[in-house]
Amino acid sequence: MGSTSNWSVEENKLFENALAVYDKDTPERWQNLVKAVGGGKTVEDVKCHYEKLVYDIQQIECGNVPLPKYKSLKKSGKNKKTMRD
Repeated sequence: MGSTSNWSVEENKLFENALAVYDKDTPERWQNLVKAVGGGKTVEDVKCHYEKLVYDIQQIECGNVPLPKYKSLKKSGKNKKTMRD
């Protein structure tokens, strides 16, 4: 039996790659996604995971998820490393 909450990084990557192959117009889309992911996931597991992904994307697009704060790169000459260093 599959689990909606336990997706490995590898399963998630397989899922996202399969979404690029099996779009909404693909016959038996959900079954194809299940086969692509493997790991004992069910059609219901895959549908639930998809719905969560859609929700996350909507939240990001609406501005409800803050952008991460990245460290800035300093461009001072003395701290700059080159391929020769």
